[in-house]
Amino acid sequence: MEIEFDDPGGDWTRPGVFEVSAGVYRIPLPLPSDGLRAVNVYALRTRTGLVVVDSGWALAEAREAMKAALGALDCGFGDVDRYLITHVHRDHYTMAVLLRREFGSRILLGRGEEASLRHARDANADPWGGLRLQLRRAGADDLSDRLTEELPPSHVISDWEPPDEWVDAPVPVKVGDRALQAIATPGHTQGHVVFLDSERGDLYAGDHVLPHITPSIGFEPAPAASPLRDYLRSLRAVRALPDQRFLPAHGPVSPSTHRRIDQLLDHHGRRLDEIAAVVEAGCDTARLVAGRLGWTRRNRRIEDLDLFNQCLAVTETLAHLDVLVEQGRLTRTADGTVEAGLYTPA
Repeated sequence: MEIEFDDPGGDWTRPGVFEVSAGVYRIPLPLPSDGLRAVNVYALRTRTGLVVVDSGWALAEAREAMKAALGALDCGFGDVDRYLITHVHRDHYTMAVLLRREFGSRILLGRGEEASLRHARDANADPWGGLRLQLRRAGADDLSDRLTEELPPSHVISDWEPPDEWVDAPVPVKVGDRALQAIATPGHTQGHVVFLDSERGDLYAGDHVLPHITPSIGFEPAPAASPLRDYLRSLRAVRALPDQRFLPAHGPVSPSTHRRIDQLLDHHGRRLDEIAAVVEAGCDTARLVAGRLGWTRRNRRIEDLDLFNQCLAVTETLAHLDVLVEQGRLTRTADGTVEAGLYTPA
């Protein structure tokens, strides 16, 4: 395997090691049977070894791809000093846990992920518990029941261990002779963090900002009270920073964080208006509202999605309804459904 210069216009999922800038390398790792196809991890050279942002899913094929990529850098797993993890989803976290057992690298993770990690390590906990809780609140008992019957969880307790370092962002994180700034960006998960290299003008964005899709909101074992509210606040906080090139977990490196954040804020603003209109037309649960919306860039009906993505569509709708209630555009009835309420100026 040879080091190639990164081409944002190429196939970002293609295996290899791609130089983003001097000493920074993008390594796409496979996600078998996953619609996202790959996850990017980023290796940063330091005087003492490598620091890697995110780690991939603990799968044999991903490990082999990462081993080959590190070999092209004349390094191995033992040369990785630390894994800086943006969030605790398995395609970002579990490979670091596996490799730490063998090679002793340290793992850093945002403090806000404690509850979800504790749940993931509980042998008696329902792996679908957080999602099922949201589905029931959304009036989607039918999907919750099907989830149990049709999608037995592939949860492995041994994949989940605490990090060596909990980070309470904002805080600098040493990377060799310079520092990245860890910035809290809750929304996708409660403890999601991004890492800003202000010296180079790079933002390691994890799943907070993605170039082609809108990140899922609140899919975690211990969901936040209002994940979309948190996410919109996090987007605006990052938008207030100087514009950066962003290095996402899924998709090609992109030149402007601001441009993509503006698109995401616009999308959610339009989605809030669309959902408010559907409620006014008589739909009073997230399950019913989701059935009136289009999904994905192809504007597909919810019935055309697979079961897991139907569940995510309903919980996304629920998150938007919660924000509309917080904005005073809808009121929530005593039984938890949502009805049209008095509108107030934005």
